[in-house]
Amino acid sequence: MVEVLLNVFSPSVLLSIVGGVIAGIAIGAMPGLTSTMGIALLMPLTFRMEPTMGLMVLIGEFCGAIYGGSITAILINTPGTPSAAATVIGGYQFTKRGESARALGISTVSSFGGGIISGICLILIAPRLAQIALKFSAPEQFALAFFGISIISSISGKTIIKGLMAGTMGLLLSLIGMDNISGYTRFAFGSVFLMNGLSFIPVLVGLFAMSQCFVSIEELHIRNKITTKVGRVLPTKEDLKLIFPTIIRAGLTGTFIGIIPGAGGDISAFVSYDMEKRLSKRPEMFGTGIPEEVAAPEASNNGTTGGALIPLLTLGIPGDANTAVMLGALMVHNLTPGPMLFVEQGFIVNSLFVGFMLANLVMLIAGLSGIRAFTKIVQIPKSILNPVIVMMCVIGAYAVNGNFLDILVMFISGVIGYFLVKGGFPLSPIVLALILGPMAEGNLRRSLVMSHGSWAIFFERPIAAAFIVISLVAFFYPIIKGRINYHKEKKAAGK
Repeated sequence: MVEVLLNVFSPSVLLSIVGGVIAGIAIGAMPGLTSTMGIALLMPLTFRMEPTMGLMVLIGEFCGAIYGGSITAILINTPGTPSAAATVIGGYQFTKRGESARALGISTVSSFGGGIISGICLILIAPRLAQIALKFSAPEQFALAFFGISIISSISGKTIIKGLMAGTMGLLLSLIGMDNISGYTRFAFGSVFLMNGLSFIPVLVGLFAMSQCFVSIEELHIRNKITTKVGRVLPTKEDLKLIFPTIIRAGLTGTFIGIIPGAGGDISAFVSYDMEKRLSKRPEMFGTGIPEEVAAPEASNNGTTGGALIPLLTLGIPGDANTAVMLGALMVHNLTPGPMLFVEQGFIVNSLFVGFMLANLVMLIAGLSGIRAFTKIVQIPKSILNPVIVMMCVIGAYAVNGNFLDILVMFISGVIGYFLVKGGFPLSPIVLALILGPMAEGNLRRSLVMSHGSWAIFFERPIAAAFIVISLVAFFYPIIKGRINYHKEKKAAGK
């Protein structure tokens, strides 16, 4: 173990980790440039490096980018990465109150906490947790996606009907493209571009970033410049006391969801947000900007980083798109993931474990050190900031597939998002449904093929049955509770 520590703390490897984290934070903070894209961009640079150094760069980028997405989510209401979409709900409310530094401090500490929790799980119980993940076949994957979709009623706030309408819109959009079971093309209207469906990133950037730009342009004549007083960058004792239990719960949730192949930080962030809202003693405050609704998604999506590495290293199965790219990097360095990796390359595996923990520490230091600089973004006049955001949106939308039509999709999504915002519709349900729609549909149909058309398969498998029951409770509870509160208020008003 001493040799591992000496290797990781050598100047070259330390520099690799620091460089990877800083590059990741920068990439994650740019709308449209996802952590997966960052890993893909940096991977060619690591081919000539020593295996440990090269992999440290990619792990540092992975951790940094997931955190970096929260910076723009909090400051300009635009998630830098898909996993930061849930952070927008409460994070931007801090900025509107002039408390962006407080929100960024909570986000940084929560991201660090979630990453460390997943790192501990990665080191201690990787093989055992990976075996649990192997039990997730099509029925369990569908039940998990169904559970994710069911929380739309919770994240819609007081506008549940509008939230359900927005979620339905997201599900309909997810149907565009080629049917992944039969191969038939749906709703493509003869367009080759639409055969592969709508690319998620341009839609996300359009809904959140471009729509916000349109709103800002409309309000240019209103000189309501946001002022931010940057005092201490560390969360106060009161905030830490509030978010500590949230970080533990969300970090563990993110780790478990990260282990499941096909899931990821975007799903875990919404699940943890919903879980904290249900456990909170003040659920009515969610959506107004309270520490728990920033801590939950950030601890959870950073928790998926270590969770996604568990099936990759122990079974050779990527947990998400990021680790799928890392699988290629491991193969390039002649490292074959699986049980024998721990036997034949134990030195490198242990170095990765230590490097992962160190990357989260570097992320904490870099994040807290940069908060004063980050908060300057909200001081930039809208007349300057809006064109910069539009340019970043165009670059981010184009960079996904190198297709100019994605830019058109982004602008159309922005116009739709603008009118939805003006109509009081929440945007998060659209994003959640668009992410989970293909996963739910594909696994539903595969499950029915497995059971020869019998729906009983979802209730014959304990994990799937448990998720479906929880999903129904999660979906109907806010609706029933809302109706009860409505009748109570009506009754009280009549007295």
